[in-house]
Amino acid sequence: MQRGEGGNVAIVFAFTLPIVVGGAGLGVETSYWYYSSLKLQATADAAAYAGALEKIQGSDTGAITTAATQSATDNGLGNGSITVHTPPTSGPNTAKKAVEVILNQNLDRMFTSIFTQSKVPEQARAVALITDASKACVLALSASASQAALFSGSTNVKLSGCSVMSDSIAPDAIKVQGSAGLQADCLISVGGISLSNAVVTDPATCKAPITNALPAADPFSSVPAPAASGSCLNDNKPTLGPGTYCNGMNLKGNVTLSPGVYVLEGNLKINAGAVIQGDGVTIYMAGSNTVSMNGNATVTLSAPTSGTYSGVLFYGDRTGTTAQSTFNGTADSLLTGAIYFPRQQVNYLGNFSGVNGCTQVVADTIQWSGNSTINQDCTSLGMKDIPAAPSVAIVE
Repeated sequence: MQRGEGGNVAIVFAFTLPIVVGGAGLGVETSYWYYSSLKLQATADAAAYAGALEKIQGSDTGAITTAATQSATDNGLGNGSITVHTPPTSGPNTAKKAVEVILNQNLDRMFTSIFTQSKVPEQARAVALITDASKACVLALSASASQAALFSGSTNVKLSGCSVMSDSIAPDAIKVQGSAGLQADCLISVGGISLSNAVVTDPATCKAPITNALPAADPFSSVPAPAASGSCLNDNKPTLGPGTYCNGMNLKGNVTLSPGVYVLEGNLKINAGAVIQGDGVTIYMAGSNTVSMNGNATVTLSAPTSGTYSGVLFYGDRTGTTAQSTFNGTADSLLTGAIYFPRQQVNYLGNFSGVNGCTQVVADTIQWSGNSTINQDCTSLGMKDIPAAPSVAIVE
């Protein structure tokens, strides 16, 4: 090689080296930009979700923006900017209950700074949609139980104007098995739902069962537990009055319960052939004591329509341990009010509900194998609505 040729090669190499280095750098930086865009999108998704959770609490736009901004900051937004809209200003959800988050950030260049010093702009947008569920009339409170709300056998349950809700994270938190039939506004689960046959839901409020929902709060958590008072009463009379029954109740024949609160420090057993009736009654099962109703008994009981225990028919002790209470009876039976056992499993076997279908079941777990029609519009009977948890999903 001549000296002149070697000099030319050196000159060409000197001129092309920045291009070679820049090309290699562009490949590296392109990967970096792609990774950064994915991270920014994940940050936007999390911020929109946080804003939606704040919106569910009834907060104003300022609080929603603060919650979304805090989430974005915690997830590494850094010097980027955030814009929050509720409802969204564009897209298919502008007229819906939703939170829109738009993030912008500028990335520094590395190798490609040889060619330009301008920063690389990136933007991510996310929309979190809030879906309001209907009211619940069957609510399983367990946070982890498998089959927390189970419908089995040949049961045929129709829930009109209300839903089945489970707080369990189990993949089969709500399960319909065998030949069981279920009709409800919606099925809503913190975990999953397992259906062996089709369930009829209301297409206007629930196009499909909802999974991965937020947990519903205990609707009776603020209702105080009745305290035992006075001397121990006996259950050997045809008409019983409110008070403390230290040995529980073992009811036979025809028995009338006068209005008031009954504190049972033993089990409640209603025997075959018994006819039990009472209006304005709340029965509190202290400790881990249980209810057992024979299938051949006729039980007609209703909760108070006003006062501290308005709408609460049965109340299981929150401090009790795991147990099971069974509600059965003839088709002429009526249980009007809430059956509330936060620490027990409720087995609902009877082919009945309450007056106008006004029965609510809120328990740790629920197994339903009776045929019943349950309605939700029961405020005239002193019963409160039980909100099922709304769901939040990233839809854009």
